[in-house]
Amino acid sequence: MTAPFVVAVPSKGRLQENAEAFFTQANLTLAKPRGAREYRGTIPALDNVEIAYLSASEIAAQLARGAVHLGITGEDLIRENIHDADKRVLLIESLGFGSANVVVAVPQAWIDVRTMADLDDVATSFRARHNHRMRVATKYINLTRNFFAAQGVVDYRIVESAGATEGAPAAGTAELIVDITTTGATLVANGLKVLDDGVMLRSHANLVASRDADWSPQARDTARIILDHIAASARARKYKEVRTRFAACNDALLTEAHTRFGVVSPFGGPTSSGMLTLHCPPSQLYALASFLRTHGADTVSIASLDYVYDRENPLFAKLEAFLNR
Repeated sequence: MTAPFVVAVPSKGRLQENAEAFFTQANLTLAKPRGAREYRGTIPALDNVEIAYLSASEIAAQLARGAVHLGITGEDLIRENIHDADKRVLLIESLGFGSANVVVAVPQAWIDVRTMADLDDVATSFRARHNHRMRVATKYINLTRNFFAAQGVVDYRIVESAGATEGAPAAGTAELIVDITTTGATLVANGLKVLDDGVMLRSHANLVASRDADWSPQARDTARIILDHIAASARARKYKEVRTRFAACNDALLTEAHTRFGVVSPFGGPTSSGMLTLHCPPSQLYALASFLRTHGADTVSIASLDYVYDRENPLFAKLEAFLNR
């Protein structure tokens, strides 16, 4: 029996909701045949796919081990938990949700500390004055070490945070923190500020592939089908379909429309009867319709697109290149 193709999805909260909505939008609705509390699921449209519901951090770990083929998790967890991440996993696509920044934050009372260079100066003087290094509370140990090293900051030590990291300076367990934030409101509420150049990583939920998974020919075929659906959905959201018919349409007019309005002609130029189909970015719809009517079109219709399947799939091509290198 062929081993299942495993896709890991966040098991709770907004990330799970957004991940399920993402697959539904791509016509790949997820299901839990044995009930909502079950941690295994399916994609009914694909017989050999198993959905594994895991925490976001466990998804990163399973991708590193090759126990799942694809997973949805934050880039921060990928970069923190997987050594040599770019060689071991592929961030196929940023999904537009789960946005947050990993930042260096210091007490607002440190009015002279605005940059990492300022922090380096303070760290040196702090060690000379207190005879021990400044403490940085964080859950992001590897990201912190790499970022501080790149900034030339060496006089510090990491205090691993097991709870609410933003409370560490007020509690006296650290002088500053590295943490993840979406709006920064919690940092401000705890008397902290982000350094001007202290954004270490702008993280988003990503669709990620594991190099060490079992990429049999059957698994690659399944990945191609999944990524075909995702790419078709993404392309449909990028455009609206514009249809018209007029005899005056010619190659020069189409070239001008492509240049001015960013349209594409999925089926080539007008037919012998003058019928023309274009795909146009939503922001350019009125301008394009006005342009076409000015040049002889009596009627221009506009419709939404559900899916647009192209012969070439850039997402699968990206995966193939990664697995074959």
